[in-house]
Amino acid sequence: MGKRGEIWVLMQALLLVSFIALPSDAVPWSYSKEFGIAGWICVAFGLLLLSWSALNLGRSLTPFPRPTENGELITSGAYRIVRHSIYLGVLLTCLGFALATASSARLGLTLVLFVFFDMKARREEFWLKERYPDYGLYQQRVKRLIPWLY
Repeated sequence: MGKRGEIWVLMQALLLVSFIALPSDAVPWSYSKEFGIAGWICVAFGLLLLSWSALNLGRSLTPFPRPTENGELITSGAYRIVRHSIYLGVLLTCLGFALATASSARLGLTLVLFVFFDMKARREEFWLKERYPDYGLYQQRVKRLIPWLY
C-alpha cells in the first residue's frame, strides 16, 4: 500500500484517466439540452469546490491519504461543510462531465469513483485520527462526502 498511501493515488489516477478516455455515447434515457446545461453547471461547481478546498488546506495539501508531518487539521472553509471536500469536488466534476457529454459509461464510472473515494476516505480517516486527537469530534459534526447526508 505504501507508507503514505501511494497505491490509493495510483488507483485514483487510473480511474480518472479511464474516465477521461471513455467515449461519449447516448445515455439510456431521453437526453435533452437541459442535461448538458446542468452538467456544465455541475462541472463548474465541482471545480470551484475543488479549488476552494485545496486553498483551505494550504500547506497541509498532499495527494496522499496519510497527513503530512507538518500539516494541521483544517475544519474551516469547505471543510466545515464536508470532511472530504476535494473528493466531492472531483465527484461533482465527473458527474457534470458525464451529463454534459451524454456518457452513460462515465455516469457508471462516477458511481465507481464514489465507492472508491468512500473507501479511500475511510483509510485516510484512520490516519487522521492517529495524527489529530480532535478528529473524532470533527467526524461527529461533519459528514464524510455528501453535506448533511453522508
